[in-house]
Amino acid sequence: MTEDLRAAATRHTAGLQAPEGLLLAEAGGVGFACARAPTPYVHALYRPLLCLVLQGAKDVTSGIQTWSFKAGETLIVGTDLAVSGRVRQASPAAPYLAVALDIDLQLLRALMSEIAAAPPPQPTARVMVAETQVAVQDCVARLVRLVDTPDALAVLRPSILRELHYWLLRGPHGPMLRQLSLPDSHAARISRAVALLRADYARPLPVGRLAEAAGMSISSFHAHFKAVTSLSPLQFQKRLRLVEARRRLHGEGVAISEAAFDVGYESVSHFTRDYARLFGAPPRRDLEALSLSDGPPPAGSRRPPPGSRQTPDLPSP
Repeated sequence: MTEDLRAAATRHTAGLQAPEGLLLAEAGGVGFACARAPTPYVHALYRPLLCLVLQGAKDVTSGIQTWSFKAGETLIVGTDLAVSGRVRQASPAAPYLAVALDIDLQLLRALMSEIAAAPPPQPTARVMVAETQVAVQDCVARLVRLVDTPDALAVLRPSILRELHYWLLRGPHGPMLRQLSLPDSHAARISRAVALLRADYARPLPVGRLAEAAGMSISSFHAHFKAVTSLSPLQFQKRLRLVEARRRLHGEGVAISEAAFDVGYESVSHFTRDYARLFGAPPRRDLEALSLSDGPPPAGSRRPPPGSRQTPDLPSP
């Protein structure tokens, strides 16, 4: 089963290019990752997700916390979270390989009502690493096998996802996911505001509207938003814009000005300054570094398809 998943991650990322060496692809709602050498830290915005590491090791940092996970372990992120991640262990002979899926909090809530288990006292964790459950890996492997059969995937995916979420609730990650999924939890309320930001990040969104979506006062909303995501609402929106702009520059080859305006910036110079602060170099130099590190694209290679790298809307293993 693990070998099949490794082969799938290798196949789906073959021929891709990536600025920091972490190759990301998506197929059938499943994210695949491959790195053939250790990578620098890369900024990303995680949605609730699970990431099964099949080979190698990776570190993820948010605020002052760092989580390290390796082959045979699963990372669970239970909230929207700003992170920096790096592949720590990888080589051409034994590349870092991982597969990831979004976690559906609504599905978790529905299952919680059915299995009727009382949640434990609220933990502070938003992220957890544990040994991969055999049942979870089996569900993921079945989904991956269906990726190349779209008709079967459409019919069978809902039942497999339901089973997967059941096992997540019953496993070591269960207590954390139960608390974060409760409709009135701070994390669940903040997730409603984050959904607005993700859906409309290119336009200004009044904080009052976001607080209203979360059912909080503005002052309480600010405090809880940062506690959950590690950023303020304005910083989170800016991160969304910059990550998406970089994906478009690297993955779709759009002009710098086009990327800036498309994600909501009114000034290219302002965009350039913010981009350099986050990624360590202005857009043009960042693109030149990518070109120099990758060289000319090999025959048959392709840029990551839209949405396959650092996009706000897909799992990022």
